[in-house]
Amino acid sequence: MSINDTLATAESKMAKSVEATIHEFTLIRTGRANPTMLEHIVVAAYGSELPLQQVATVTVPEPRQLLITPFDRSTLGAIEKAILKSDLNLTPANDGQTIRLSIPPLTEERRKEFIKTLHKKVELGHAAIRNVRHEAINHLRALVKNKECGEDDEKRAQDKLQKTTDQHIGRIHEAAKVKEQELLEV
Repeated sequence: MSINDTLATAESKMAKSVEATIHEFTLIRTGRANPTMLEHIVVAAYGSELPLQQVATVTVPEPRQLLITPFDRSTLGAIEKAILKSDLNLTPANDGQTIRLSIPPLTEERRKEFIKTLHKKVELGHAAIRNVRHEAINHLRALVKNKECGEDDEKRAQDKLQKTTDQHIGRIHEAAKVKEQELLEV
């Protein structure tokens, strides 16, 4: 594997780490309704465990409300049970055709708790990117050791790698700032 291949692989892995971290941010509840809040809910229907998205559509009719419309009304009870079992602490309102979830405004204490969770996820994202950088640096050193490239080339590649690392960490920070603002909105 050449220097360019190493840098391209590192870039790709860092981008995936950023996307995964940003996806984790979407799972943190804000005071607003967001269909991604229900992504992790699994419904016992048709003799197996299915993700909620496979048995119903989730829409946002109002800023603080989610509307779940099942494809088959016979799954309403199972969807309601799955929501009650989840860690969302939301009470579903079943009208026989749809389920409404009202999202209560966050208390100051819950906001602070979610901001701490956000910061932990930021740190995990940083760690993932640093691990990719470390892997790439080790690979570059191996190329020098095996005389496949010179030390000057390695140094230039490490500088490029550091710039790439900084860019990806910056993307995580930007997304975290936006999420933190959402959490602080009352």
